[in-house]
Amino acid sequence: MAQDLRTYLRQLAEFDKRSVRLVDKEVDPRFGITGYAAALAEKGQYPSLLFNNVKGAEFACVSNLLTEYERIALYLGCEVQDIPRVYGEKLQKPIDPVVVERSQAKVKENVVAEQDVDLGKLPIPVHNELDGGPYLSAGVMIIRDPESGLINAGIYRHQIFNATDMGVWFLGAHHGGLIYKKYKKMGKPAPIAIALGHHPGFVMGSVSRVQGIGGEYEAAGALMGEALELVRAETSDLLVPAHAEIILEGEILPDEDHAEGPFGEWPGHYLGGGSVPTIRIKRITHRNNAIFQDIVASSREHLVVGGVPRSGSIYQTVKEVVPSLKTVHVPFYARMHCYISLHKEREADVKKAAFAALNTEQENLRHIVVVDDDIDVFKGEEVAWAIGTRFDAERDLLVIPKWNGPGGLLPTNWEYSKEGKNTPRMSAAAIVDATKPAPPIVFPKRAVVPREHIELADLDALSEPGTDGLDKWL
Repeated sequence: MAQDLRTYLRQLAEFDKRSVRLVDKEVDPRFGITGYAAALAEKGQYPSLLFNNVKGAEFACVSNLLTEYERIALYLGCEVQDIPRVYGEKLQKPIDPVVVERSQAKVKENVVAEQDVDLGKLPIPVHNELDGGPYLSAGVMIIRDPESGLINAGIYRHQIFNATDMGVWFLGAHHGGLIYKKYKKMGKPAPIAIALGHHPGFVMGSVSRVQGIGGEYEAAGALMGEALELVRAETSDLLVPAHAEIILEGEILPDEDHAEGPFGEWPGHYLGGGSVPTIRIKRITHRNNAIFQDIVASSREHLVVGGVPRSGSIYQTVKEVVPSLKTVHVPFYARMHCYISLHKEREADVKKAAFAALNTEQENLRHIVVVDDDIDVFKGEEVAWAIGTRFDAERDLLVIPKWNGPGGLLPTNWEYSKEGKNTPRMSAAAIVDATKPAPPIVFPKRAVVPREHIELADLDALSEPGTDGLDKWL
């Protein structure tokens, strides 16, 4: 059976039954869905949430699905610390998609004709307090390049304007935006489809750093470990995921823009927006009992989904220039940071690794911290310890002026005024060398318990005595 959102939900529930919670109580799509995620986050809990009763909607909604690294490791089949390496290695071995017959495509079980399209029947959330309206945050937009014929897929933000229309916000050199401009130059609408609800490998494959236009379907196959099954769309020649939960089909209009925003983006602030192209939806296909998928915007899930693919890409790039690389980590709590651990053989290794990372993710990385291979970069406290004990700001800090920007989503890439006007500016990046000196210099050894004695500790012999068991001492 082909993998999809439902096979992953089953795998996740079997892995940890508390990782999937069902909400049967009616919730309002305006802050109700994200309110549950935020309330749980305040308690340090991040379960996947399946909402079965969203006010005004005809479908269930799953949200908060990919908030934990363990859930990424689960579908990749690896340990958490190996995610960047395994992710990067899988992307080096893309798997071509396959086309299946319409009768085999579960997403064709129901077809909504153009005259019946109503986006209000989808459980599309308003995520955060100042958002301009409901947004698709986990929709994978599919578009074909009119010159090469290649299909490109990516996640963009889509504000819902009315029953049939939504926006699409392109940032910088997004391939989808470049393709749209080709259609616009020809004065033609751009056929698109938006896939909602699929296996995490498909979702993350769509935001992976693949070279050139296209390649996301092949990346998804690599991450899923099998060929992604596709089927022809209803209204165009696009090939769409055959086992998505929902497919929206339509066109980006060449000459109809619409005011958009604000929207709380992944850095946790309100930036971007303005006038954006309009998408008009003309057909909807969906599975029986379809599950709409949402990513909680400006939250832990938003950061994990964006950070893991970048870690995989950075791992591959850095490994090419510094073979002694151990691993990399773009932490969910600061996706502008990248932590790199390596076995330093020469002093130049630090700068080579750091610049490779910066050049892989130029738009978003602000701070590169390089540590030795005895530091677990998935534990922020260990990185902080390395900075405190192995980093001298006068000697080991490299500031790169005017690296990021101008403008974009990072708040530091703007100048602000008391009148409330924002002016784009460039901002700096920094490289923090928190490594010991390279051989043959001798640096003080780290204080640790011998490994053989750690392994001898019988943790199964531990008990919980309560106060009664402590009577001898109390």
